[in-house]
This record gives sequence, C-alpha cells and structure tokens, in this order.
Amino acid sequence: MLYAILAYHVEEEVASLTPQEDAALMLDLSKVHERFLEEQRMGPAARLGATKGACVLRGPGKGVVIDGPFTESKEQLLGFYVIDCADRDAAIAAARDLRRANPSAMYEIRPMLLYRPGVPFPLTEAGVDGAVVAAFHSDSIDL
Repeated sequence: MLYAILAYHVEEEVASLTPQEDAALMLDLSKVHERFLEEQRMGPAARLGATKGACVLRGPGKGVVIDGPFTESKEQLLGFYVIDCADRDAAIAAARDLRRANPSAMYEIRPMLLYRPGVPFPLTEAGVDGAVVAAFHSDSIDL
C-alpha cells in the first residue's frame, strides 16, 4: 500500500539553518532515502519551496487565487514522500526513520491511492506486490 508521509516544520527554523547545518540534515535524510530506494519502496519525494511563493485556488467557478498558504498551525508543509509500505505500522516505522534524521520535523502519515488516468485503480492500488513499485522505476511511466 502506498503512504504519503508529509513533512511539516517551522519554516523559519529551516530557513535559519546555516548552509553547513542544512547540508548535514540533507545528508542524514539521504541515508534514509537510499535505504528506502534499496528496498524499492521509495516513490516521489520533494522539498517544497518557500511558502512565500505559495498561493491557494479556492471558490466556485474559476475560483479566486489568494497569495500564501493558509494553515492553522505553526508548522508548514515543507516536503513529502511517497513510500510503499505493507501496512500502517510499516509506514509509521518509515516516518520514524525520517524523524531520527530530522527530529524537529512533524510527519503526517496518510494512506493514498496513486491516480494515473487510463490505469485501472486495482493496478494502482497493488502496492507491495510489485505493480506500483515497478512503476516507480519505469522509464516509460510518469507519475
């Protein structure tokens, strides 16, 4: 089963890291990433840009674009991972691995479905049995 692991952090704390501290953090996280890749469980992951460049589209019709993210917490969503895990407990263990590398972050864990137009949902929900893992590594499939 696929799980989204959403990484939240106080943006000002991340921005205040020195280049050396940021490089050390990314090195620690890359060790976890490499293990997930070796286990063929790592899907897309991204470090998101600053929230000052974010906007929200909401409302009826064409909607209205409003500058800035609007959350009700001190933390902002600064990155995410898509990890293939056998179950919720395995997803929690993966998030704990990430947290050991970045202990001041908060990780939200959500089951997810991979939507790819034209591909039946049973195939995209296959998870650990190989169908989705193979899609992560295919040169001909864009996720």
